[in-house]
Amino acid sequence: MALLFTFFALRLVNIQVADHEKFLHLAAEKHGFKQPIFAQRGTIFDRHGEALAVNVPVRTVYADGTHIKNPAALAHVAASFLNIPEKELTAKLTTKRPYIVICSGMSELDATAMMKALEQAKLSGLYLQPGSERAYPNGKMLCHVLGFVDHTGHGVDGIEHVFDKELSGRNGYRHIEHDRKGLEIVLYRGQEEPAEDGANITLTIDMGLQAILEKQLDSAVETYKPAGATAILADPKTGEILAMASRPNYDPNHYGEATPEQMRNRAITDMYEPGSVFKIVVTSCALNEGIMTKDSVVFCERGSFLYGGKILHDAHGDYFGELSVSDVLVHSSNIGAAKIALKVGGEKYYDYVRRFGFGERTNISLPGEISGLVNPPSRWDKLTITRMAMGHAVAATPIQVMMAMGTIANGGKLMAPQLKLSSNKAGSNDDACIKREVVTPKVASDISNALAGVVARGTAMQAKIDGYAVAGKTGTAQKINPHGGYLENHYIVSFAGYFPAENPRLIGLVVVDDARLGSSANFGGLVAAPIFSKIGEASARYLDLIPSTK
Repeated sequence: MALLFTFFALRLVNIQVADHEKFLHLAAEKHGFKQPIFAQRGTIFDRHGEALAVNVPVRTVYADGTHIKNPAALAHVAASFLNIPEKELTAKLTTKRPYIVICSGMSELDATAMMKALEQAKLSGLYLQPGSERAYPNGKMLCHVLGFVDHTGHGVDGIEHVFDKELSGRNGYRHIEHDRKGLEIVLYRGQEEPAEDGANITLTIDMGLQAILEKQLDSAVETYKPAGATAILADPKTGEILAMASRPNYDPNHYGEATPEQMRNRAITDMYEPGSVFKIVVTSCALNEGIMTKDSVVFCERGSFLYGGKILHDAHGDYFGELSVSDVLVHSSNIGAAKIALKVGGEKYYDYVRRFGFGERTNISLPGEISGLVNPPSRWDKLTITRMAMGHAVAATPIQVMMAMGTIANGGKLMAPQLKLSSNKAGSNDDACIKREVVTPKVASDISNALAGVVARGTAMQAKIDGYAVAGKTGTAQKINPHGGYLENHYIVSFAGYFPAENPRLIGLVVVDDARLGSSANFGGLVAAPIFSKIGEASARYLDLIPSTK
């Protein structure tokens, strides 16, 4: 008896002293674990407080393997609620780990029904944890700007990606202990660190204007069946983006069904030869440097100009003689623009191309922006300066073209495009950013008057908006062949403009890629300009702008 009790005593000492840490760890694994407290992702709003990205309450289902006695029976009851094959669920539940996530994003209704079924079957081991799932109430609308959140809760594209850290917040945790039935022993609740919810973000986007933009873009796609299309609206004085859309598009609520082509934000990822819209650069350069005035005369060779061994023609079969610099813009003379560029000189012209923002990213708060392509004069051939003057031999993105046009609209300042208006995080407001002054207000005014003439009596008469003076420029360029040269009967057409011309409130751009039309009808003035007109007319009514003309 003495030997027996001596053995028990030694064993007790061994368990309580020598193996204390081992059994303490086992007890903690069996009855307690570190439960994460998930931070609530911040909400994204438009400028008027409309929610664009929200959190929908859902439940996360997790298993505690230390409470599971019969994995097969538990899987048999729960599989239909979790939409997981019974065999696969049984394998997941055959574990001794105290915390393993089985399913996330389960609706409150399904979660409650499952727990009731398990209770009736007297089974334990599956538990619920509150959480949320990202949802986009407007579906496809604004998809390329917002982006989406993947299954791990991290932003993958758009605003969700760029401001992921700010929106995500920081998760907390809680040490808890369970009794043998899996219920928390509140008295034994241990260390806890609360979660820090993510910041809410307000965008510069106006969903009223966004709806107008998307409706007209959908109508254009239905009419012209293009390979793609892009439209943007902004405030020229602040650089705030008010609406932005591309086609094709996708639903961020079902991002797994989208193709790479649908997910591409063409406004910042596609580059194209801008065509005659680019003529604002060479004319601005000539006026700002004092080389010419708006009334200086350019002889346009009556439609045929031999230079560098090649003949340059004016479009539309026009045969212009003498035109003022202003009328070179109004009538979109290729020869007039080329002659102005030759008078300015390559180095000076290249400097202004860069000053207008071409060849560099605008640094808009969206991922994937490209810088376009502008070669320096050292890489030009003899023809480049004459072709670049009319928007060829250069590649730009839609956002670059629109911000360049905004430079004329706001009196000569190149603005950085703004997408984030504010957040509820201290010190996070984004103010309007002037990148640089490109031309003087006087030069901007002269160019603006010429652009108003483009719409009033030039190549963009279909961009008119009843009651408002519109200024802008059309662009038409053949699509580049990947194997060299250009594709026959394939065009990218555009219109960039603003209104009211005398005090611009809105600047917009419409780009249509490869409309299904014959070459005789596929021009910026015939395709893109009417779309701009419809967007502008509806936007003016929405903003209740005071008419500027009768």
